[in-house]
Amino acid sequence: MSGLVLKLAPRERVLINGAVIENGDRRGRVSIVTPDANILRLRDAIHPEEATTPVRRACYAAQLVLSGDVAQDEAHMPLLRRVEELSQVFTDPDSRNALAEATEALVAGHYYKCLKALRTLIPREDRLFAAGQQ
Repeated sequence: MSGLVLKLAPRERVLINGAVIENGDRRGRVSIVTPDANILRLRDAIHPEEATTPVRRACYAAQLVLSGDVAQDEAHMPLLRRVEELSQVFTDPDSRNALAEATEALVAGHYYKCLKALRTLIPREDRLFAAGQQ
């Protein structure tokens, strides 16, 4: 059996295709065999009030597609524009690779992979904002 294997802590919640699933009292494993299922660990979710920076807003936009709150066709172009805007700021090779990965995933309709690539930019963005405040 192939697919994604989620290892869940006790009482951990995960969003799968718009449904919140909560694990029981013990650690557990769940195998997701449906290709392209939309999955988001709620502990990794960005809350609306936390989407205050360009990278976090892009992550939040991808997350809205995963949660089923926004349709893919509605979010596709605005998110692609956000990633393009980020590529104007993040010019180092590692960031460029992450943005290229996010773009490829987005074009393929893989919003979780896009979110995962964008999330790697959050620490870099935090450092840039911290340096700008000094």
